[in-house]
Amino acid sequence: MKDRRTTTPEQDDAAEQALYAAILSLRDAGECRRFFRDLLTPAELQAMADRWSVVPLLAAGLPYRRISEVTGVSLTTIGRIARFLADGHGGYALALSRTPEALKEDPAP
Repeated sequence: MKDRRTTTPEQDDAAEQALYAAILSLRDAGECRRFFRDLLTPAELQAMADRWSVVPLLAAGLPYRRISEVTGVSLTTIGRIARFLADGHGGYALALSRTPEALKEDPAP
């Protein structure tokens, strides 16, 4: 990994806020897709999508092993997502509550 340039916490916060503002400026899923495909590597985008696909399955009460079988996500990652879903900053729960179609996901047999 490259050495990170030295920045102040204020600079880091400003950069983070600018990223959020850019995301909030996008109007639909197509624009989000274009932005994230430019911003992230394919592996980073896949990792984000994989993590999000686990959230509704955890919320539905599926066992970790079943979620891993369905999604291909490791048990370690599923456990980490579960911890943040239960005790994180509330972001997963908030997004899940605003995307009810995610709750309707039916895992493959």
